[in-house]
Amino acid sequence: MAEALPRLPRADCVLLDLQLPDAVGLDGLARILAEAPTIAVVVLTGRQDDTAGIAAVGAGAQDYLAKDQVDGQLLLRALRYAWERGRAEQFEQRLLQHQLLMRENARLERGLLPSPLIEDPRLGLTVRYRPGRDGTLLGGDFYDAIEVPDGSVRLIIGDVSGHGPDEAALGVALRIAWRSVVLAGMPMSDVLDLVEKLLLVEAIQPLFATVCALTVAPDRRSLRMTLAGHPPPLLLDSPDGPRLLSENLGPPLGVTPGIERHELHVPLGRQWSLLLYTDGIFEGRTPDGRRHTGPERMHDIATRLLPERRDRDETLDRLIRTMDALHGGPLDDDIALALLTCDPAGERR
Repeated sequence: MAEALPRLPRADCVLLDLQLPDAVGLDGLARILAEAPTIAVVVLTGRQDDTAGIAAVGAGAQDYLAKDQVDGQLLLRALRYAWERGRAEQFEQRLLQHQLLMRENARLERGLLPSPLIEDPRLGLTVRYRPGRDGTLLGGDFYDAIEVPDGSVRLIIGDVSGHGPDEAALGVALRIAWRSVVLAGMPMSDVLDLVEKLLLVEAIQPLFATVCALTVAPDRRSLRMTLAGHPPPLLLDSPDGPRLLSENLGPPLGVTPGIERHELHVPLGRQWSLLLYTDGIFEGRTPDGRRHTGPERMHDIATRLLPERRDRDETLDRLIRTMDALHGGPLDDDIALALLTCDPAGERR
């Protein structure tokens, strides 16, 4: 046994006699599995000693053979069977771990992505979220929406700079902080200051976040908006065409802490659609690293899609598919979209 243990990393299968000079009975099996837990083991027992063989299989061996009943062909078949069975068990174990991880991730995703709190039947909110990193649940983008007691609706969408688990965790923290202070009744003018303070405290490395935060009035005929380095929303509320709400653009959160931020007051038509987004929807890159699309192209596509379909889910899905196709494959950055619509007819439905 002492001579064999150092060779285990190079072995596919082990043939173990239960009566070695330095390992007797199941002690030898335990030492092998402690050294190489996934290796296939076939044990050799004494004459017609099924009890020891069954115990060995129960302790982790793949098979057992009695010494007086084995020949070369049977031994070869047993070793091959044990090796294949060991591989199958490893595959099943990895599959089970993957399934458990996927279920856990689904629960985490339901917990980390917000459930917007809007009750007004005139308003509809449709969102899409897709992280840019393969196999991950969340990126640094975040969004949330809440209807507060006075009837106004608060909405935020943001993007933490960088890509990785630190940025994703920070995005979740900022979103939860925003929801907490809004639910606590903090004035809109103070909310982003508090979110920025949290950003500066929680960031593991120097990071900034772009944000678009707005409040829709209770009568749904106007909104107030603050832009902190974020792409401007696209508003469709009249036959005159779309508007980009790009005035009063301020610096991102974390760049110039404490700076005074100015709100933009926007009158709204009776029926309107407002598309908020992060830059991942248009900042895709081709395989050679060149940027393939830009905001202007995305605005043109969204302007065409928003009025032509009443199915808001399909509208956002089609927008993402179109931008993916222009990019030549899935966009490589995080994507968050929020489509807020107002339809006065909703009161009568």
